[in-house]
Amino acid sequence: MSLTDWLLTRSERANPDTRLDDRHPGDQAWSRGNLVRPLIHGSTYFAELFERLEATRAGDLVLFTDWQGDADERLTGEPGSEVADVLARADERGVDVRGLVWRSHLEAFGFTSGENRRLGKKLQRRGAEALLDMRVRFGGSHHQKLVVIRHRDDPSRDIAYVGGIDLCHSRRDDADHLGDPQALTMAGEYGDTPPWHDIQAAISGPAVHDVETVFRERWEDPTPLSRNPIRFLADKLSGMDLSPDPMPEQAPPPPPVAGGSHLVQLLRTYPDLRLNRDYPFANGGERSVARGYSKALGRARGLIYVEDQYLWGQHVGDVFTEALRAHRDLHVIAVVPLHPDLEGAMGRTPQLLGRRRAMLEMARVAPGRVAIYGIENRVGTPIYVHAKCCIIDDTWTTIGSDNFNRRSWTHDSELSAVVLDEGRGSYARRLRLTLAAEHLDRTVDGPDELLDVMADCVDPSQMYTAFEQSAAALDDWYAGGQAGPRPNGRLRRLHPPELGVLTRALALPAYLTLHDPDGRPRSLRRADDF
Repeated sequence: MSLTDWLLTRSERANPDTRLDDRHPGDQAWSRGNLVRPLIHGSTYFAELFERLEATRAGDLVLFTDWQGDADERLTGEPGSEVADVLARADERGVDVRGLVWRSHLEAFGFTSGENRRLGKKLQRRGAEALLDMRVRFGGSHHQKLVVIRHRDDPSRDIAYVGGIDLCHSRRDDADHLGDPQALTMAGEYGDTPPWHDIQAAISGPAVHDVETVFRERWEDPTPLSRNPIRFLADKLSGMDLSPDPMPEQAPPPPPVAGGSHLVQLLRTYPDLRLNRDYPFANGGERSVARGYSKALGRARGLIYVEDQYLWGQHVGDVFTEALRAHRDLHVIAVVPLHPDLEGAMGRTPQLLGRRRAMLEMARVAPGRVAIYGIENRVGTPIYVHAKCCIIDDTWTTIGSDNFNRRSWTHDSELSAVVLDEGRGSYARRLRLTLAAEHLDRTVDGPDELLDVMADCVDPSQMYTAFEQSAAALDDWYAGGQAGPRPNGRLRRLHPPELGVLTRALALPAYLTLHDPDGRPRSLRRADDF
């Protein structure tokens, strides 16, 4: 296997303005010698993050970005573990703490500008430099979710976190999926404490330097944090910090991890901002997320396993249908939310329309080879799937902030970490089986037991069957009036939403403009390329 069969080269990233790959030799756009650990569930990630932040000392560096941030979210559930307090304490110890929090749209439209602003103000008042960043395309967002911790005296301890988990409410859930007690309000089906499924990648090794570079490029952008004069005046009058202080010189990459066999490639999305307002590090935008996924999906032969918040629309669905059409043995399993997170004609219906378009096209091309599932907890409450993970042929794996939709591939800022294992190649398979064990509701007491407990799923084709049978048993139990014991498993089979012609027509404008807009330059739109 040639690495360039799966990974983008520097030239294929198609962004000559970035310095992300400057330390990689030749046309290489990835680093070697890393160790990546998937942290499944927000409670797992938050507990580790709390310990890592509390261990920082004077001279260390902490960087973070957030789409949504809640100052009072408790990382461990205990008093004193609130996000703002943990970060502020680090800054007060002499740690250099810097954050870029998306400013967000107005709360009247269902966004979290107030909470994001409170996080920024609280950190600024205690000395940390957390800025509200609105340098986005109209209607867009900064959706990257990363944390970087670098240690002045021991770079071997450096670590970066990349994935789908913001430092905010509703994320601190665990394998039982009873939800975060500090909960967001969501669609009624999810209850008062919505169960939440998510993943973050913990990265050690030289790739930490790459994640830091992603942050630094945004931080060093000289463009004003917001071009809105009303926001600028309000921030000025309230004493908000509006200009990033210069960053200290970037340290060299951390040393390779002993036994670290993981290649890590970072994929990003930045939109075309138009009107000569582009990012200096991505003139015209960057679409390496779209390019990287498209290249890897074109290599798929056996099983594409996806966990995603959306999986929307025909355009992204085309990448799947082309692979399914070309390879008759290829199967797709996708785990997505049972229900949209929003209610109402402007929220739920456009989301269902996007899902319907993707599902129908894949089912038409590959009947019997595509299965879409939602998941629920043991008491029957739907689990909101917020994970953004893709595993292809137990070889190429990504965990990130980007969803399978046009918005994530072209319109918002996104960051994803691709992993290829140069060792025994078990990283992708173990992640797939670990996720499958949870959805099949099987107990795995330790890592050494995983292959035994999941013996019927080691072969990807057998996993497709195991998921089908588990979901059918649970669906039949519900159809039969829930008579007898509830079958093991959490999977519920999803089918294309039934929407009438008029409903689809009315939902289409909101879907195309609000939910799944296109952030590409006009030339790429016309060519339908990335």
